[in-house]
Amino acid sequence: MSSAVAEEKKTKLNQLDQLKKFTKVVADTADFESMKEFKPQDATTNPSLVYAATQKPEYAYLLDEVLADRKKSGLSGHEQIEDVCDHLLVQFGTDILEIVPGRVSTETDARLSYDVEGSINKARQLVKLYEERKIPRERVLIKIASTWEGLNAAEQLQKEGIKCNLTLMFSLPQAVRAAEAKVQLISPFVGRIYDWYKKENKRDYAGPEDPGVQSVQEIYTYYKKFGYATEVMGASFRNVGQILELAGCDCLTISPELMEELSKSNEPVERKLIPEKAKSAKVEKLELDEKNFRWMLNDNAMAYEKTGEGIRKFAADVMKLEKFVASKL
Repeated sequence: MSSAVAEEKKTKLNQLDQLKKFTKVVADTADFESMKEFKPQDATTNPSLVYAATQKPEYAYLLDEVLADRKKSGLSGHEQIEDVCDHLLVQFGTDILEIVPGRVSTETDARLSYDVEGSINKARQLVKLYEERKIPRERVLIKIASTWEGLNAAEQLQKEGIKCNLTLMFSLPQAVRAAEAKVQLISPFVGRIYDWYKKENKRDYAGPEDPGVQSVQEIYTYYKKFGYATEVMGASFRNVGQILELAGCDCLTISPELMEELSKSNEPVERKLIPEKAKSAKVEKLELDEKNFRWMLNDNAMAYEKTGEGIRKFAADVMKLEKFVASKL
């Protein structure tokens, strides 16, 4: 190989760096080391990721520090466990913000997914804990499930200057309601949509025919067409192909494994989602009140099943984390 060709190969950007040119890359992990390696702009966590991290010896100190600090809180029983879990989530978030230059997403308790007041109070509490650690609220996104109640809670929180990330999102009606509520960011779940259709139709999907990819494209097009400011962040990826089909999306939250795969390839990345193209698309505007929203969500078997299943899974992980914390108290 001539030295010129070798030099060209060396200077060629890998796929992760190419992607960063038109999409904000967000780390989908609670693992600090992978964030240092891949240099994402933001990071997202959830109880599952935090629970998994607490099981690793290198993160045990975080829980130990929080336990030592909160033993004198004067709380007992479930209140004490909840208090420790809140502080632990915020401690992870605070440490992540020392690594990433942008924002961190921290999840409310999934068991509050149908409780407007409960979700609002939990979000306020988490933001208060961040502010006590001198983290401004601009750098924190509070993750809430995309139920009607969750969306109403987020609408109120946004008015208070608490930015929200609507998670467990599987359909256009959920996305439209979030945009109308002036939510900061939404996380449509590409991989879980793909899983459902793959199982339902007993076939695989790849490239532009992937239903998870199509769902995000539809939401992105709707937002840009009607001038909504809410950011679209594709989430829950199963493979690199899904990520590349959504190059150009506002943000993409990617696991360390898939970031590594992207960083090892120098194949060209083509921008697929383009705002100007979306603006000229033919799209009907959705009229959404509560009755319409609930019916349209119910009428979409995949979105209805996946939203409920996602809430149950996240709730189970919150309980696992609580149980683990209780064992340490």
